[in-house]
Amino acid sequence: MKQMRKINRALLSVSDKEGIIPFAKHLVQMGVVLLATGGTYDLLRREGVAVMEVSDYTQFPEMLGGRVKTLHPKIHGGILGRRDLPLHQAEMAQAGIEPIDLVVVNLYPFKETIAKQNVTREEAIEDIDVGGHTLLRAAAKNYRDVAAIVDVADYLDIVEEMKKNKGGTSEAMRYHLAQKVFAYTSAYDQAILAYLTGEAEKMEKFPERFSLHLKKVKNLRYGENPHQEATLYETSWQGVTTEIRLTHSMSGKEMSYNNYVDADSAVQLIREFQRPAAVIVKHNNPCGVATGDTLANAFCKARASDSTSAFGGVIAFNRPLDVHTASEIFGMFVEVVIAPEISPDAMELLSKKRDLRILQRTTSPPPVPGQQIRSVMGGILIQDVDVLDEDPKSWKQVSERVPDSEELDAMCFAWKVCKHLKSNAIVLASSDRTVGIGAGQMSRIDSVKLAITKANQPLAGCVMASDAFFPFRDGVDIAAQSGVRAVVQPGGSIRDTEVIQSANEHKMAMLFTSVRHFSH
Repeated sequence: MKQMRKINRALLSVSDKEGIIPFAKHLVQMGVVLLATGGTYDLLRREGVAVMEVSDYTQFPEMLGGRVKTLHPKIHGGILGRRDLPLHQAEMAQAGIEPIDLVVVNLYPFKETIAKQNVTREEAIEDIDVGGHTLLRAAAKNYRDVAAIVDVADYLDIVEEMKKNKGGTSEAMRYHLAQKVFAYTSAYDQAILAYLTGEAEKMEKFPERFSLHLKKVKNLRYGENPHQEATLYETSWQGVTTEIRLTHSMSGKEMSYNNYVDADSAVQLIREFQRPAAVIVKHNNPCGVATGDTLANAFCKARASDSTSAFGGVIAFNRPLDVHTASEIFGMFVEVVIAPEISPDAMELLSKKRDLRILQRTTSPPPVPGQQIRSVMGGILIQDVDVLDEDPKSWKQVSERVPDSEELDAMCFAWKVCKHLKSNAIVLASSDRTVGIGAGQMSRIDSVKLAITKANQPLAGCVMASDAFFPFRDGVDIAAQSGVRAVVQPGGSIRDTEVIQSANEHKMAMLFTSVRHFSH
């Protein structure tokens, strides 16, 4: 068959030795001549596998401490030579170059090396693979004639294919393997780039050229709407890996595009709290947030903040989910529940709701610095993640009245929630729960009115947080008339004096953070 290529000669050079012995024995049994380098050759010889060392094959010794061993015309000519071009075949014959039909390589463990504590730059640089990288790219480029294996999991598939095809491989298989090679080498290069960029302090934070490695996780049913196709990828770039790896599904339907967006928002917010906390997100905005002595107590308060919007929401916890809390969830329609652990009793109860997606996070670290990307027409935008270690002690009191300790606690709580809302964002809160939330409005006064309308209890004694400054005093006036006693906001408006005057007239406390958390 035209697309079949029989494997007569294979080159093996692997850092990860898992499975290589039985695989090599299978190849020898099928009449394949094996070439191997250094450590791979020594291992195969000890195990009694018939193999020739690359330096004996090329008649050129390994040199420079092993840096040069496969970079030779007999190796790369054998890999890159096209079987369908007479000129290539003639040149190979004249130079005594035999075709190499299979290349089995995995690279020096660079990622593992840089993950070690106190690793030096010299040690990291030494573990940048050159020869193996070149072998893989050469074999993948010439996939019409050569099979390239970079994944241990493919050993068995190749053996089975060879058995079915009298020692040959199909072009479809080789093309599939070539794609895996380029994905692997691309990720490897990205890890090197991220390391070098981080090491070199003089290099720009946002380099002239930016590469993004994406690994497909799965196709989704659809995007935000049924007529939009969607796929989930996980990213590994600038040394940061997405949360996808930190979460796995325990029960329920497949996650949708919107589920992932809301779940991400819920997780980002729940990380802000140390006490037992519950967050309910709806349409990418929190609609109820609370802390409590117990998880069930926190959840009940969060739900009471806006029980109407909580319908069909995504719920995140920062403590193991117990059956008592699960029983409070059970009577609701909920899309997703996320917790660091889920007790067997809670799992048994919630899994009765077959459509409820239950996710367990294997870790729940605090917010960490990093960068985030967002697509726009014709490009992407990149910015730092809005993670700032803010000390309320640095906030500036601008009002005549000093906030009392309970008001200050409420301000801190409301400020944490406010940064996770879409602007214009207003949060009305007590020290342990949201009372009313207004977000996504085109004017700040409308957000204030919405938060007041949404309030589930009298606002007397509550505080108000605003993600950006008040452009006019009207928002403060209306909040004061509803009973709000204190305001925390960035400040910075040309009308700050008028806004502060409003607070003083209403005997309100007001603090300026000097930090804005505007979120589009």
